[in-house]
Amino acid sequence: MLAEIITIGDEILIGQIVDTNSAWMAKQLNLIGVSVKQITSVSDDEQHILEALELAEKRADLVLITGGLGPTKDDITKKTLAKYFNMGFRNDPGALEMVRQIFEKYKRPLLDINIQQADVPDGCEVIVNKNGTAPCMWFEQNNTIFVSMPGVPYEMMYLMDDEILPRITSRFKLPFIVHKTILTANIGESFLAKEIEEIEDSLPAHIKLAYLPKLGQVRLRLSAKGDNETELNKEVEVYAKQIISKVNKFVVTDEDIPLEKAILNLMKSKGLTLSTAESCTGGYIAHLITQHAGSSSVYWGGAVAYAYELKESILGVEESTLNTFGAVSEQTVTEMAEGAIKHFKTDYAIAVSGIAGPGGGTDDKPVGTVWIAISSKNKTVAKVFNFSNKRIQNIERSAASALAMLLNLLKETV
Repeated sequence: MLAEIITIGDEILIGQIVDTNSAWMAKQLNLIGVSVKQITSVSDDEQHILEALELAEKRADLVLITGGLGPTKDDITKKTLAKYFNMGFRNDPGALEMVRQIFEKYKRPLLDINIQQADVPDGCEVIVNKNGTAPCMWFEQNNTIFVSMPGVPYEMMYLMDDEILPRITSRFKLPFIVHKTILTANIGESFLAKEIEEIEDSLPAHIKLAYLPKLGQVRLRLSAKGDNETELNKEVEVYAKQIISKVNKFVVTDEDIPLEKAILNLMKSKGLTLSTAESCTGGYIAHLITQHAGSSSVYWGGAVAYAYELKESILGVEESTLNTFGAVSEQTVTEMAEGAIKHFKTDYAIAVSGIAGPGGGTDDKPVGTVWIAISSKNKTVAKVFNFSNKRIQNIERSAASALAMLLNLLKETV
């Protein structure tokens, strides 16, 4: 079964909001064996929506639509769907009752514009939205199912979980789709592809290998589709073991988790603790770590120390070191990392100091110059990186490089 997702709204196309709905829906569809053919975002324009619907009907069995169902004039999805399916309108009693209950709950007056929320194309099946005023609408035409849902994420998610996905799984015999992810680090995508070329060439037609690169990391995802889930998992596991054996020194984990989570898991299993001393990354490394539940068992905390005074008072960096070598130097990040271990009493520490940009660079230290140090109680390693003049990219690359360096030191010492 092939699906297409259509998101409607100018706010997506101008970057005012990020379309998280499509990613979530695609993941849920994949779990039940539905393959997403395409994801399309269109503006609040009738002709654009009509064209998107027409194209989707030609290539998909299921079309999921979100957005444009509010009570204001710019919300035109419902009227456009009625035009596409050549339908009039009716007022749906179930949808109207839900609107009334919501307004009574919040003690708000029910306006005509709100009552009109219950007006739906007369040939659709209404699925009551228990979390909002915009009803979900189910259409069928030429063997294609169209489902229009509100764009508010939690409303859409409840409708998908409680209504749409159960209807699809009960009505259609769907194949199983299984995945296996291998996270690698410190090897480029092209070099990795060369290393596992023979294994990739030996994959059967129903098993695909995808490369997902990200700032010093490459995730390898094996995906298999078929009717026997147990056999698919066995097959995928065989090829995963072959890949891991071939590039073992670059493998971080065979779980579908980010690098910092893999590091947390490793350190937790060894009873190790971690602290951070950040300057140019401004706490971004700490954010990556602490977004994961249970991080407190490993991560004890850290410091964001921009000023010389804080590097000295919190981390114990020598004034003479800063005056002689500057904040962006091997000597300073070494003292930052070792100071973090000493003052925060952890087993390992990450220290970062650099020029994130777009200003502040010099001839000998241009924008994008970043020094990173990783310390254990017995060893410190430091390395300089030369990134770009893009501030956000420099922060993200610094964090990724720091985590990769920490992983390398952990492999050496534990």
